[in-house]
Amino acid sequence: ARETAQRAGVPLGPGSDGGVANLEEALAVADRIGYPIMLKATAGGGGKGMRRLANAAELRTQFQQTADEALNAFNNGELFVEKFIEKPRHIEIQVFGDAHGNTVSLGERECTIQRRHQKVIEEAPSPLVTPELRQKMGDIAVSLAREVDYRGAGTVEFVADQQGNFYFLEMNTRLQVEHPVTELVTGLDLVHEQLRVAAGLPLSFADRLPVPIHGWAIECRIYAEDPINNFLPSQGRVVSLSLPTGPGVRNDFGIYAGYDVPVYYDPMLGKLAVWGEDRTRAIQRMKRALSDLVIEGIRSNHAFHGWVMDHPEYRACLLYTSDAADEGVEV
Repeated sequence: ARETAQRAGVPLGPGSDGGVANLEEALAVADRIGYPIMLKATAGGGGKGMRRLANAAELRTQFQQTADEALNAFNNGELFVEKFIEKPRHIEIQVFGDAHGNTVSLGERECTIQRRHQKVIEEAPSPLVTPELRQKMGDIAVSLAREVDYRGAGTVEFVADQQGNFYFLEMNTRLQVEHPVTELVTGLDLVHEQLRVAAGLPLSFADRLPVPIHGWAIECRIYAEDPINNFLPSQGRVVSLSLPTGPGVRNDFGIYAGYDVPVYYDPMLGKLAVWGEDRTRAIQRMKRALSDLVIEGIRSNHAFHGWVMDHPEYRACLLYTSDAADEGVEV
């Protein structure tokens, strides 16, 4: 992926060209690019098989542990090394291509609010992206998609610093969990567009480019987990469920009263998304929707989302993906 991105002119963060052969090679790369670094599984995803390491001593003690975790999770223990961006942001660009020469960007999503490297809250547009930066990131994402003659919905993900510098992270060649926020600000149905492309038809909006962005959208991932008990998964039966309604509120839930939440799968119960005329109104609408959401019988994190909506740093757009534990903060 990095080689393809390089051919397409996509900025890459400093790191190894591919998987490192052993600890000694990892140490050499880290010495060249400087600490802190991220040690990542080449076959990884979902936050598994990755470590933020501050110095050579940590790399020596955790290299094999990370490789073993990657081997167990992905049947592939190969690791690569890349520079860790201080106070990073996670920004992604929605792209779409068809078989008629149309490859477009549909704007960005801010996915910086994460826990254990898993996205928790997403919004569109990003409060930290200027119109000029949006154009630049969109053009670069489109160039990558065109490099591989990409068709269908895809997402080009970037890690960015607080000054607006950004580097290629990965491309997800599918529809993302957080696609509702893009649909809410563009008015497009991305699943409908996927079906059109699969049928050999052009994108329905190909003659209306660029697609304008209207208002602001926020999505909260509702998980079956207990924020009071270190976010441990919560299993059991949903005995009562009431979903919020009203203008600008969207529910993408797969549960119902009587549903048994197992321990075998991802704990996400559903997605609660809202639209507002601006970010402040979207936050207020999300707070109201979260307060109206009732899930009884199991623990869920929707009250935690309400806490985030009121957090002064979230309100002020002081966002970065680093775990609170990395910063010495107790949650």
